[in-house]
Amino acid sequence: MKSMKFDRTDALCGALFIALGGFFAYQSLGLDLGTAFRMGPGFFPLVLAAILILLGAVILIQSGKVEGEPLGPIALRGILLILPAPIFFGLTVRGLGFVPSLFFAALIAAFASHRMGPLMAVLLAAAITVFSVLVFSYALGLPFERFGPWVRF
Repeated sequence: MKSMKFDRTDALCGALFIALGGFFAYQSLGLDLGTAFRMGPGFFPLVLAAILILLGAVILIQSGKVEGEPLGPIALRGILLILPAPIFFGLTVRGLGFVPSLFFAALIAAFASHRMGPLMAVLLAAAITVFSVLVFSYALGLPFERFGPWVRF
C-alpha cells in the first residue's frame, strides 16, 4: 500500500486560501447580497470569496498528488519592504498627494530585491510615477491631487 505524501507548501497555501475565502465569505454575509440582476454590496465579495475557496480546494487536493520540494527560506526582505509600500501609499496619499506618495511607495518596494541599487531604484520609482500620472491623471482624467497639502509651498 502506498503512503500518501503531501507537498506541504501547496497544502499550506491551499488551506490559507480556504481560510481567507471563508473569512471574507462570512464577512460579506453581513452585507445585503441582492439578486443576480440587482446586486447588493455583498454580492461581489461573496463571489470572489467563493472563487478563492474553490482555488484553495483545488490547490489542497493537488498537494496530495505530488511530493514537492522542501519549503525554502522565507524572503524576509521582500516581506518587510513589499507589504509596507501600499500601506505607506494609503496613509500618505491625502497629505502628500499622488505623486510623492506613489514615488516613495515605489521606492520602498524597489528595495525588496537584493539586486536593486539605489540609482536604479530611484529611476524605477520615477518611471512608475510618471507613467501612473500620465495614465491616471491625463489619459483617464481622474480627479485627484497630484501634490497634497503637506508639500505645498
